[in-house]
Amino acid sequence: MYNRTCAACHAGQLPQAPKKGDRAAWEPRLAQGMEILTGHVTQGFKAMPPRGLCMDCSAEDYQAIIEWMSQ
Repeated sequence: MYNRTCAACHAGQLPQAPKKGDRAAWEPRLAQGMEILTGHVTQGFKAMPPRGLCMDCSAEDYQAIIEWMSQ
C-alpha cells in the first residue's frame, strides 16, 4: 500500500509530508494521537488528499502504515 499510494508524497517528493523513517518529523504528529492522524488521512489534511488516494484502505491499514512510516 505504501508504494502504491503513500510513497508519492512520503518518499520525499512533497517537502511538508513527513518522510518514512524521519522520526523527528513524525514525533509531533504522533503526539496528536492515532485517532487524529487517521482522521487526517481519511478526511484529507492540508496537501494530503482524502484517504491518501487509497480508496480501499481501512482505518487499520492507515494506522499500520503510519506506525511503519514513523519508525
